[in-house]
Amino acid sequence: MSPFWSPLVHQLAPYVPGEQPQLANLVKLNTNENPYPPSPKVLDALMAELGGDADRLRLYPDPGATALREGIARVHGLDAEQVFVGNGSDEVLAHAFMALLNHRNGDGTPRPLLFPDITYSFYPTYCRLYGITPQTVPLDERFQVRVDDLIATAQATHAGGVIFPNPNAPTGCGLARAEIERLLTALPDRVVVVDEAYVDFGAESAIPLIAAHPNLLVVHTLSKSRSLAGLRVGFALGHAGLIEALVRVKDSFNSYPLDRLALVGALAAMEDSAWFDQTRGAVIASRQRLTAELTSLGFEVLPSQANFVFARHPAQRGAALQQALRERAIIVRQFSRPERIADHLRITVGTPAQCGALVAALREIV
Repeated sequence: MSPFWSPLVHQLAPYVPGEQPQLANLVKLNTNENPYPPSPKVLDALMAELGGDADRLRLYPDPGATALREGIARVHGLDAEQVFVGNGSDEVLAHAFMALLNHRNGDGTPRPLLFPDITYSFYPTYCRLYGITPQTVPLDERFQVRVDDLIATAQATHAGGVIFPNPNAPTGCGLARAEIERLLTALPDRVVVVDEAYVDFGAESAIPLIAAHPNLLVVHTLSKSRSLAGLRVGFALGHAGLIEALVRVKDSFNSYPLDRLALVGALAAMEDSAWFDQTRGAVIASRQRLTAELTSLGFEVLPSQANFVFARHPAQRGAALQQALRERAIIVRQFSRPERIADHLRITVGTPAQCGALVAALREIV
């Protein structure tokens, strides 16, 4: 703590990311990284950018990320004006909180922002940073998002917007597109942000709903299904008016969020659909096997549509299981809050060998 801090800093409780330990022979299943490398075309693109003319690195990148936005638009059947890109989806989300989810009533009082009570823990962090009032809506007893509850709470509290991941994190449970459309239709005067970081592993994307719903913003990342967590690229899709708001915030903060290597690498990853289908298919197959094996060991495993599973053993405490695995050089994620998920482990789906090592260790422990 320093006497030079601004008052806001004293109020912040920063997001705590999953640890990145540097341990030998580590089985790392705690941060939902893809266990497979990115498309080989990504490395080709990076080498071409560096080798073609090293002098390029003294020049700023395209502030509009035109080629990348056009490439993303082609993949999703949209116009480039409907695409925003940023330095990872966390930055895209941060801009969305500022540009689209920070609303006031006529008397200046804040309108709350709705999100599930068990969800991505960066959302309350953004609320504190931007002075937004959070309003959580409980998941049901099966850890599912209840659209009727979101609608009723939004109408009762005059909420300024709604945000949720689909599939949800850390549960992995997905919400059907028809349910998202029902939410959009019921709340046409509020922005609904659907955070689709994990959608490519089995859930229904809301992207086809964009054309009919100007209040929908869909956020994606290349960190998961495109294996580019180290390159830091995310994007948002929506009507041009929503995208313009994000651009205005971005250009008031950092006109060059993506460097030259990120731009060309991300474009190469987006264009290699064959590699994308192959690697996500491998993750889905491993998830199904891992779910079956955990179930055979007595774990209760939520139905996951993400690249992780959320599981608990009725006879084991979550923190104790996490520690026992760590002693065997296997890292998984355990959340102490809220209390009703404290005994769950969020386990990234790794390679067959990594999943095998996990199951063998759990067989010893439980």
